[in-house]
Amino acid sequence: MSTSPVVQSDPPQIVACTISRDVQNFDLLIEDMEAALGDAWGDLSFEDAAAFLGQPDARSLQFVTLAMDAEDEDNLPGISSVIAAAKEAGIKVILIAEDVSPTALHQLLREGGDEFVPYPLPENELARAIERVLTKEEPRAPQSGDKSFKATGDRAGVVIPVHGIAGGTGASMLAVNLAWELANIEKKDPPKVCLLDLDFQFGSASTYLDLPRREAVLELLTDTATMDAEAFMQALLTYGDKLHVLTAPMDMIPLDMITPEDITRVIEMASSHFDYVIIDMPSTMVEWSQTVLEMAHVYFAMIELDMRSAQNTLRLKRALQSEDLPFEKIRFVLNRAPGFADMNGKSRVKRLSDNLGISIEVQLPDGGKPVMQAGDHGAPLSETIPKNALRKEILKLAQSIHEVNQADATEARA
Repeated sequence: MSTSPVVQSDPPQIVACTISRDVQNFDLLIEDMEAALGDAWGDLSFEDAAAFLGQPDARSLQFVTLAMDAEDEDNLPGISSVIAAAKEAGIKVILIAEDVSPTALHQLLREGGDEFVPYPLPENELARAIERVLTKEEPRAPQSGDKSFKATGDRAGVVIPVHGIAGGTGASMLAVNLAWELANIEKKDPPKVCLLDLDFQFGSASTYLDLPRREAVLELLTDTATMDAEAFMQALLTYGDKLHVLTAPMDMIPLDMITPEDITRVIEMASSHFDYVIIDMPSTMVEWSQTVLEMAHVYFAMIELDMRSAQNTLRLKRALQSEDLPFEKIRFVLNRAPGFADMNGKSRVKRLSDNLGISIEVQLPDGGKPVMQAGDHGAPLSETIPKNALRKEILKLAQSIHEVNQADATEARA
C-alpha cells in the first residue's frame, strides 16, 4: 500500500478589505465582494484598520471598501484617519454609505475617498466602482508640452454662463454636463471647452467630475493683473483629456473678494484659448454678475415649477430691466419639467411663462435618483447613465448650441 502526499494550495493573496463597524450589517457587500474577488479579500473593523494600513502587509492591498451607515457619523474623525492611512499607503478607497448625510459624505470624499456607492448596492455597481478606481488616472494640469492641447490664444470662444435662480435647480449639473457634451460633440476635431466654476464658496464642479481643488486657483484669481496664458493653463485641470476645468478654490472666499476686472480678465483669457467657455455661476448676484452677463453670448437661467423660482425670476427681471441690462440674453431652462402626458403640468408651465412674461425655451425632464448618484460618483451623465432622459435632452441642447455656432462661423467667413 502506497501513500501520496496531500497537495496543499497556497491561500489566495488578499488584495482588498472591507472596513466597517460590523460587516454583517452589509450582507449585500459581502456577496458582491465574493462575486468580484472570491476569497482574495479580508475584513477589518475601524479600530483595527488604521493600525493595519500602516504595516508593510497592507502594501499588497489594491483597494478597501469602507462601509458606514448613519450610526457611524459620530465617528467621522476616526473614519477620516482610516482614509488618510489608506491614501498614505497608496490604497484606493471606495465609500459604501447607507443613510449618511451629504455633508458627511462630501467630507469623506474630500478626505480622499476615490468612489462612492450607495447602499443597498445597485446591481453590478460595486464591480464597476472597483474597475474605475483601479484604472483611473490622476488628474493632471496641462503642461506647455502637452500634445493634447495647444494654447494658441487665437480663438473667440462662446461664453455661456449657467445660473440657478433658486437653490437646488440643477445649475451645476447642467453646466458640467453641457460642457462635457460640447467637448465630445464631434469625434473628429472636437471643440475645445473650458468650464469655469465661479461659485467660490459652494462650487461643486470638482465634485461632479471628481477633481481635486488646488491652491493654484486662488493664487490665479487674486493676481489676475499679472496672469498670462501659461499661468492660466497651469491652474486648470483636465477631465478625460477633453474638458479643461477651473475649479472653485479649496477654501470658502467672499464672493466680492474677486473684482469685475478680475472676472473680465479670466473670461477673456478663457475665450481666447477655447471654443466654448461654460460658467457655473453662484446663485447670489454680486458686483461682477453684470460683468458676466454683458460678456455672455447666451445666459442660461435654471428654474423649476415652483413659487421660489417664480418670485426670484420676477426679482431678476425687474432688477435687470431697471438698470437697462441685457435681459434679452437670458434663456430660461425649466428643470424637472412635466412629462409628455402630464397635461396639468404643461398647463402650469404655460401659466408660469405667461404670468412672468418670459419664454421657457428649454425643458429638461426629471432624471430621477440616478442623476444625484452620478454626481456623487464624480462622472458625467453620459458615462454613468447615457440612456437617461435628462442626459439625452442635455445632449440635444449641446448639439443645438454647436450647430448655431457653426452656422454663425460659416456666415462670418462668407
